[in-house]
Amino acid sequence: MNIRGKVLIIDDDVEYAHLAKTWLQKAGYEALISQDGLDGMRRVFSSRPNLVLLDAMMPKMDGWEVCRRIREMSDIPVLMVTVRSENPDRIKGFSMGADDYIPKPVDFSELIARVQAVLRRVTSDVSNEERSSFLDGELEIEWHSRQVWVRGKRVKLSPTEFRVLACLVKNRNWIVTHEQLLEKGWGPNYIGDKSFVKLYIRYLRQKIEADPKNPQMILTERGVGYRFAGSGVDSDSFSGERADVQEID
Repeated sequence: MNIRGKVLIIDDDVEYAHLAKTWLQKAGYEALISQDGLDGMRRVFSSRPNLVLLDAMMPKMDGWEVCRRIREMSDIPVLMVTVRSENPDRIKGFSMGADDYIPKPVDFSELIARVQAVLRRVTSDVSNEERSSFLDGELEIEWHSRQVWVRGKRVKLSPTEFRVLACLVKNRNWIVTHEQLLEKGWGPNYIGDKSFVKLYIRYLRQKIEADPKNPQMILTERGVGYRFAGSGVDSDSFSGERADVQEID
């Protein structure tokens, strides 16, 4: 059987970790286990997994810090799997750069589906990215490498931040609804939870706007969603295809 990818499970719950490993192996993945955050970070470096399943509460280094450190060095997808399932905890996980958030106790069939969905989305992002640049005055994006420059300086975005920005840019001057941004950034499981969109729009504005409190690039369409207005440079500077999003009257 062909290996579909390598998944690193960082979790001190031994029973859950071994069950997750068994389910992942049956689904065609190679699965590795680390039982504390510090060892998990070492395994991220040494094993180069395609995806990390990460608990929040662990000895030596908690999952929040592990996620933050992973995101500083890599775009590896991170799925938080934890009993800390209240909305503030989920928002904290996303703010650290997590790609998805799964509450315990875990439905393992759903866990496998989430793993597959995130890896499919990452693969699709790479295969669909144009080998060219978007240039709009102060903002430049290299689609293939996912690198972003603002006013000539490199800006590091998390994978989710990049997906949200890409969705807005590829639909330039069209309104993109909260629901459409949720689906592009996090997948259909988060339809209806607008707090994640608002949080990431704030992060993006802090990173790309000259004055985040008076945004000129990412504009709010109240009650509907957001629109990328750019800086008025001719749209021919964008060589990619527009995503499948319809304009809202």
